[in-house]
Amino acid sequence: MSKMTILEYQEKVDEWVKTYGVRYFSELTNLGILMEEVGEVARIMTRTYGEQSFKEGKSKPDLADELADVLFVAVCIANQTGVDLNAALDKNLEKKRLRDKERHWNNPKLTGKSKNNNPAGDRTKP
Repeated sequence: MSKMTILEYQEKVDEWVKTYGVRYFSELTNLGILMEEVGEVARIMTRTYGEQSFKEGKSKPDLADELADVLFVAVCIANQTGVDLNAALDKNLEKKRLRDKERHWNNPKLTGKSKNNNPAGDRTKP
């Protein structure tokens, strides 16, 4: 499959829903489906990276496929509520850039340095 833009993906999801899904589920139904899909991602993550293990005899689920399910339902919700995800993602990244430009560099939990030993000009930024 070739790479596609967010807008192209929104259009492909809309085409799929209208061709195979008849119509979009209600917004609340899609919210519930989104929570189910996020739960499936959580199950994989806790069993792969946490202390829990997978049940014996069952094949290990595919994280990439479950993340794609989350994205699909999120795009369905965006489509049915009129959200342009390209614009929303641009706006969201800019918000994070402005809000967090210093915050994470000053977080000793991330840098391993205490606040007293990490003056603002004493770090390397990407």
